[in-house]
Amino acid sequence: MAARIDHTVTSGTFSLDGQTFDVDNNVWVVGDDTECVVIDAPHDVDAILRVVAGRRVRAVLATHGHDDHVRFAPRLARAVDAPVLLHPNDRVLWSMVHPDVPPAGHLHDGETIEVGGTTLHVLHTPGHSPGACCFHAPDLGVVFTGDTLFAGGPGATGRSYSDFGTIIESIRTRLLTLPPETVVHTGHGDSTTIGAEAPHLDEWIARGH
Repeated sequence: MAARIDHTVTSGTFSLDGQTFDVDNNVWVVGDDTECVVIDAPHDVDAILRVVAGRRVRAVLATHGHDDHVRFAPRLARAVDAPVLLHPNDRVLWSMVHPDVPPAGHLHDGETIEVGGTTLHVLHTPGHSPGACCFHAPDLGVVFTGDTLFAGGPGATGRSYSDFGTIIESIRTRLLTLPPETVVHTGHGDSTTIGAEAPHLDEWIARGH
């Protein structure tokens, strides 16, 4: 069975530094007819379960620890009997949301996750948060960038635990080096490609965000 990518959008809020915003989040599910991984767990467990559709969930992968990406991760993990995996550098953000429930395991740069006949390569891409990670599936021609890279530029870096220079370096060295035809599936909004975004790096640096 060939691996495929399923998708839903959930709506809720993002809160940090004493402010709260309404947001729509992409949820990406990668696998085949029998098993999958879920990338991020925002807002609505039932909506995610409908996409999972009874398959075995190998893991819930957190692109980073902001509350709109992990708020329902423990509940989803219990529902599907799967571990939540997060880069250890984002434990401080996770603990703001789940002070008494640690993630089940850690993501590390360079590791691979096998699911449904495809391989996800973990890319540590700090900047939006210290432990932000992207997941590159070369044989599917996609990279799941969370809030590191969007159609139109980098993720936000104006809040606690973020840094603009760091996210630019992550994008320059870890993402824009991927094949230009690679489809970028983001944490919010529309997908894009590496080739569409790469020519604008200097513009992003000049504007500072």
